[in-house]
Amino acid sequence: MSAPAEIINTASNLAKNRLYHDCYHFMQSDNLQLPTIPDVAFKIRRAINDDKANNAKIARVVQIDPSITARLIRIANSPLYRGRRKIESCPEALTRIGLKAAQDIITSFAMKAVFLAKSPVIARKMTDLWAHSSYVAAISAVFAHKIPGFDPDKAMLAGLIHDIGVVPILTYADKHPEIINNPKDLVETVRNLRIDIGLQIIRKWDFPADFEDVIIHAEDWYKHNDGPADYSDIVMIAQLHSYIGKVDVKKMPRIDELPAFKKLVQGHLDPDAGLSILDLAKDEIEHIRQMLK
Repeated sequence: MSAPAEIINTASNLAKNRLYHDCYHFMQSDNLQLPTIPDVAFKIRRAINDDKANNAKIARVVQIDPSITARLIRIANSPLYRGRRKIESCPEALTRIGLKAAQDIITSFAMKAVFLAKSPVIARKMTDLWAHSSYVAAISAVFAHKIPGFDPDKAMLAGLIHDIGVVPILTYADKHPEIINNPKDLVETVRNLRIDIGLQIIRKWDFPADFEDVIIHAEDWYKHNDGPADYSDIVMIAQLHSYIGKVDVKKMPRIDELPAFKKLVQGHLDPDAGLSILDLAKDEIEHIRQMLK
C-alpha cells in the first residue's frame, strides 16, 4: 500500500529543510543551544528549596529584583489570593502565597528573558510566541483556580512552558538566517521538533515530570486515558480557548467535546458552567497577562 500524499510531501519538504536537519542533528548530539533558566529564578528556587531558609531570608533573595518583588506583591493582592487586608511587603506576599507557589510564580515572571532574538523577523516571532504562551498561562491559572485539586501557579508555569521547545529553533534561525529558504521551513521544523526539544529543556531545568506531558499533549486534542485530569488537560483547554477569534473555528474542535474538558469538569462543574468560567473571568485573565509582561 502506498504512503499518503501528505506524508510523502512532508518527507520531501523536510529533506530540503536545512533548518530542520541542523536542529535535529544538534539536538541528537546534545549540542543544540538550549535556554538556561533565568539566573534570578534559579537563585530563588535554590533559596526556597533550602531546608534552613525562612521567609525573611528568601525575601532578601527575591528583593534583589525589584520588578519581580513588585509583581509578587501584586499577585498576592490579585483575585487568586486576595485576603482581608492589602499586602504591602515581600515577606507578607510569600506568607500569603506560600513558598512552593511563589517559586512557580517567580519562575514564570523571569521566563520572558528566554524569549529574545536579535534579527527583526525572529524577534517578532519570539514576541508572538511569548504573547501566546503568556495568554495560555493566564487562562490556565484562572481555570485551575476554579477546579479543585489544581495549583493555579503551577498551571500558569505549565502554560508558559508548553511551547518552550520552539525557543531553541528560533534562536538557531536567528543566528543562521541564511539557511531558511522559505517560511515553511520554520513551520515544519517547529512541528516536527517542538516536543523533543521541549522535553530536553524540561529535563535540563529539572522541572516536574508531569510538565513533560504538558509539552507532549499541548495540542493532542482528543487525548484520552483512564487516569485523573492533569495539568496537560488544563493547558490543552487553555490553548484551545486562546485561539478563539484568532483561528478559523471550523478548523478547531469544540472545547466541550474534548475528553480533557469532560474530565476536568466532571463532578465539579456542568459543561456550560465550565465554558462560562473562562468567559466571565476575562478581567482575571487579562490581569495575569499584564503581570507577566
